[in-house]
Amino acid sequence: MKAIIFPGQGSQFVGMARDHFKSSNSVKKLFLRANDLLGYSISDIMFEGPSDTLMQTRYTQPAIFLHSVALYREHGFEPDAVAGHSLGEFSALVAAGVLTFETALNLVQLRGNLMLKAGEENPGTMAAIIGMDDEDVDRICEKASGEIQKPVVSANYNCPGQLVISGDTDAVHKAVDIAKDEGCRLAKILPVSGAFHSPLMKPALEGLKERVETIDFSNPSCSFYSNSTGRSTTDPKEIKKNLIDQLTSPVRWTQTLLSMEEAGVTDFIEVGPGKVLQGLVKRTVSNANISGIQ
Repeated sequence: MKAIIFPGQGSQFVGMARDHFKSSNSVKKLFLRANDLLGYSISDIMFEGPSDTLMQTRYTQPAIFLHSVALYREHGFEPDAVAGHSLGEFSALVAAGVLTFETALNLVQLRGNLMLKAGEENPGTMAAIIGMDDEDVDRICEKASGEIQKPVVSANYNCPGQLVISGDTDAVHKAVDIAKDEGCRLAKILPVSGAFHSPLMKPALEGLKERVETIDFSNPSCSFYSNSTGRSTTDPKEIKKNLIDQLTSPVRWTQTLLSMEEAGVTDFIEVGPGKVLQGLVKRTVSNANISGIQ
């Protein structure tokens, strides 16, 4: 069985998809359509930068989504399952036929703007914790939250021994200090503009929910794995609920990959910029066939 997986924020780079734009009429057509829908040239930002602009959440999210969907369509995949890491879930929704490209791009644009605003209203940060069990990181977050009296939570369960935590800046720093004291291999503050997948994103939740609730979700053409549960579903109502929950819930990527393995998935193809997810599959699923299209 074959799964297509889509990357999230952090995989962007200046020059992304430029060669595909030049060599493929279908990619070029989709990019020009995206420029029209967004009301600005996302392709110029992707191809020329500057890096500081591309790294802004409001531009990063449409850029990665567009890159991923364009390559997916160009190659005509017929997967047995799809999933996406955080933002990548929107690419997976298009790949599975749950949402149209136009509807998903509109949601991605809204999500990026709402998350940016939430980050300004509730400043926070994120940190990578390497070399500790999930349960230990969860416990450390709870301890730090209690001591600082502000939230910090596990936000991305990326692979065994690799988590990202998110929350109030002081609470995240406290959790990092505790993790170091308890012997983690690495604890590092990440250069992000907000505390994604944490309670601090609640200001963005209502706006996204209001828009999502107006949209009809179609039945997926294959198994669809949601970030917030790490499990497969083909129920459009459940997919919609999970997508809303994802904004303030952790990305259960380790659980997603293990669920896919249990269901019989052996081939994983990452479609989109970068190779981050290929590395996470390698560390999570034994004997998997892993490849990527950038």
